[in-house]
Amino acid sequence: MPPGIRARDTQVGERTLRSIRARWGSLTTLKPFTPWQRIEIFLISSLGWLLLQLIGATLRYRVEGWENFGQFKENKKPVIHSFWHNQIFCATHFWRFRNIVVMTSRHFDGEVIARMIEKLGFIPARGSSSKGGVKALLELKRKVQTGLDVALTADGPRGPVYRVKPGPVWLSRKTGAPIVPFHIQPRWFWSLQSWDKFRVPKPFSPVLVKFGQALIVPSEAEEESWLLHYQEEMDRIKRYCEAYWRKS
Repeated sequence: MPPGIRARDTQVGERTLRSIRARWGSLTTLKPFTPWQRIEIFLISSLGWLLLQLIGATLRYRVEGWENFGQFKENKKPVIHSFWHNQIFCATHFWRFRNIVVMTSRHFDGEVIARMIEKLGFIPARGSSSKGGVKALLELKRKVQTGLDVALTADGPRGPVYRVKPGPVWLSRKTGAPIVPFHIQPRWFWSLQSWDKFRVPKPFSPVLVKFGQALIVPSEAEEESWLLHYQEEMDRIKRYCEAYWRKS
């Protein structure tokens, strides 16, 4: 197990949050929500944070291919994390308190997510691949250039499920930062009735985290060919993780 993944105490979390706000400020300025919507945002995000903390504390991670990520961090280089949308729950817990910039939407559900992940040491960037996407990608580009890691769901906020979007490829081409794909698969989970069959791990489930090969897109590259490479690598590690638990 890579060092520092499981151990997170309250003092470390609070220091991280203070550091984020002092250095980068808050990127979650509220659009005009009604008073009742603000109450709902607070309640739902607090409940989501509590649920993630309670279930997350029981999960048992198994990590393969950590060196595909670690090689860049040893040299203090920023990376572009990439994973499927239905794995947000586990990914959020696994990567907490690492100052990772995450794209969220400007609407009600995005504000809920932004509030929740801020409490876990992430930095929200407003926008999505469907609306405000150009502005959000430019914001992510600026953050990568300052040395921060960023994270995007490979299939975007609305799918189709398991079909990669061009955002990470564009970002890598513009910044030189590697795309580091990973698949995070709990052995036991509940699937919600959403477009991506969003996964909530069952308590005490073992979870496999499989890192794929990093992709560094040259500045002069054609994005279409790299999109194909990106899709193939995401598919490969997905198949590996699914087969891993079937064999166990």
